[in-house]
Amino acid sequence: MALIVQKFGGTSVANTERIFNVADIVTRTAAAGNQVVVVVSAQGDTTDDFIEKAAEITDKPPAREMDVLLSAGEQISMALLAMAIEKLGYHATSLTGWQAGIETSLEYGAARIHRVKPERIRSLLDRHRIVVVAGFQGVNSHQSITTLGRGGSDTTAVAIAAALGADLCQIYTDVDGVYTADPRVVPNARKLEEITFDEMLELASLGAQVLHNRSVEMAKKYNIDLEVLSSLTRNPGTKVKEVVSVEKMIISGVACDKDTARIAVMGIPDKPGHAFRLFSLLANNGINVDIILQSIGHDDVRDISFTIKRGQLDAAMQILEENKDRLHFTSFSGKSDLAKVSVVGAGMTSTPGVAAKLFDALASAQVNIRMISTSEIKISVLIDESDATRAVRAVHDKFFN
Repeated sequence: MALIVQKFGGTSVANTERIFNVADIVTRTAAAGNQVVVVVSAQGDTTDDFIEKAAEITDKPPAREMDVLLSAGEQISMALLAMAIEKLGYHATSLTGWQAGIETSLEYGAARIHRVKPERIRSLLDRHRIVVVAGFQGVNSHQSITTLGRGGSDTTAVAIAAALGADLCQIYTDVDGVYTADPRVVPNARKLEEITFDEMLELASLGAQVLHNRSVEMAKKYNIDLEVLSSLTRNPGTKVKEVVSVEKMIISGVACDKDTARIAVMGIPDKPGHAFRLFSLLANNGINVDIILQSIGHDDVRDISFTIKRGQLDAAMQILEENKDRLHFTSFSGKSDLAKVSVVGAGMTSTPGVAAKLFDALASAQVNIRMISTSEIKISVLIDESDATRAVRAVHDKFFN
């Protein structure tokens, strides 16, 4: 008998028919002799609908009350799914985040899970019940409801799996696994049978939307085997784990992130401490920097370019304008119509020529590179957003065809 945690996204529980489809998947897993904990997201566009309802009341809703409102979406899903499971002849109990023992940090809207107290879930499992937990939520030390932000239900599922010592955590979504590229952009993208935590974490951080990077980080930390699969097709999915086959491909995937902007700061004094002042100022204001490129010093100054999330561009530009005299640079500029294309693969470090193939593919597609960043398992290039689709297809064809 195995203990399996199954997470179902909003698409999987969007309507009555799909709720019964999920109930069938869950009860079949239980009928095979497994203990099952289910984590659910809000149905379809419920969260967006709640945000619109709040906007009808006020344009500045209190963060605490927004979390109370948004958490209701998952509670609707959990109750309906528990009813469907009971309808199929199995015993189920639904739990909110706080009832399931999920304790979080104080922040509203983007809380972090501090710990999961699994006693209530274990007690229900011992009584041969299927436990259905509302994802995306918990409770802080003030006993207030908190939500976990983007990817919160994935993170909930992995956290519960870690707390229970689950044998497997299955993430059901509207795609049937992890692909070598977004199949909506690259029609001949291949589904991967398996991928390492590190590779999945890079792909998730670089724009692949199958799993959220927070959930992958937690799965790696606690060595929880993940499987990404579709609730609609029920085909075998992609296993995400620490070690994969020795005969895997050099490159696991090509990712594209269009949520990218670049800032160039010119004429920074070429002396110790000035780069620190620049980036510590941005960090203290919540601006997260990704790729950094520094020019060779000339005339006692140097230029630094870096990328950030597109939504933070205006705030970063304002910070630089307000601190121009303090930072002693001569000018700065921002550009938002950019995209970051990356190749990811654990086999890159021991295989020469990966960068050359990437640059050859982009050159053949007449795509100009604006910045380059590398690590042990990835190479990222910054390009014009208008070239993104052409670039991803060219790079994928170069490595996978």
